[in-house]
Amino acid sequence: CYVCGSRGASIACCDPRCERRFHLPCAVRGQCLTQYYGNYRAFCSHHCPQQLVDRDPEPGTDCLLCLEAVDQRKSFRTMGCPACQHAWFHRSCVQAGTGHALSAGSAAFRCMLCRDKENFQAEMLYMGIQVPIRPPTWDTLEAFEGLMARHGRCDATNCLCPAGREQADQEGPWQLLLCSSCAAEGTHRSCSSLSNNTESWECPGC
Repeated sequence: CYVCGSRGASIACCDPRCERRFHLPCAVRGQCLTQYYGNYRAFCSHHCPQQLVDRDPEPGTDCLLCLEAVDQRKSFRTMGCPACQHAWFHRSCVQAGTGHALSAGSAAFRCMLCRDKENFQAEMLYMGIQVPIRPPTWDTLEAFEGLMARHGRCDATNCLCPAGREQADQEGPWQLLLCSSCAAEGTHRSCSSLSNNTESWECPGC
């Protein structure tokens, strides 16, 4: 094992040019990555996939799960949501022990800030987070359906959309943008005079 130096390392890096091997219990300590889906591929720390997040955490950013500071750049330890790119957390808080992924299961595992599920789960699986295929452990999914719902209405003082506040087009004047900080309020582009080039919006409270 290239992490601990002992024999019996059965996991090989899937990069065909790499000869590094490691034990599964040594993976996290050696910053190795194992993908728990598909072909169950494994990577050593030198060939790990990188997150598809374009930014680094702002100075003073805390983990959304433990509320302790995260690193000032994305890394093996510090992970972010690829959808909103404002949610940051420690890998250990998401995975280890009774972490968010193991507690939530595939039915409820989503970004803790913007509530995105599809992109968030795909990214976490790609980055080696094990997500059990089952309902959340804390209760039935139906009991918490309201808490996990993504905000879906325009909260502008004067909503101008002819179809109403719940209208949410994929693009154009009635595209619904959620607050990039809290994701608890939204607005249509036209209702807040936002151009088509504006990618993010913050509510008055944030």
